[in-house]
Amino acid sequence: MYVYIGLVLYVTLMPIITSIPFIFNHPYAPINLLPFDDYFNGRGDTVRQIVLNIIMMIPFGFLLPVVKKQNILSCIARTLMFSLSIELLQPLINGFRAADITDVITNTVGGVIGYLLYLFLNQ
Repeated sequence: MYVYIGLVLYVTLMPIITSIPFIFNHPYAPINLLPFDDYFNGRGDTVRQIVLNIIMMIPFGFLLPVVKKQNILSCIARTLMFSLSIELLQPLINGFRAADITDVITNTVGGVIGYLLYLFLNQ
């Protein structure tokens, strides 16, 4: 589980391009609170991003009940908190990244799929 979390943090937060003055003087403005805004406005490769975000969090949802027994609500809450933490850290430590509510939603969906996969395989 620790290796997986380390890989997710590496993929989502690296490279860290910042300096101490940037962190303390940063307005923390790059936050998108409109779900699927990029998709509906045709910006970027949003379908690819959505699919990759879901795939990235499937192992998290699968491994949670392996490490410690979880119910679905606990899995959703933990996946949501992990995803939200990543999204809030991205613009803070890297000025070229933005927090996006779509990522939080799709990551959480991936965690739920992973949990359901765990339930299916452990019947």
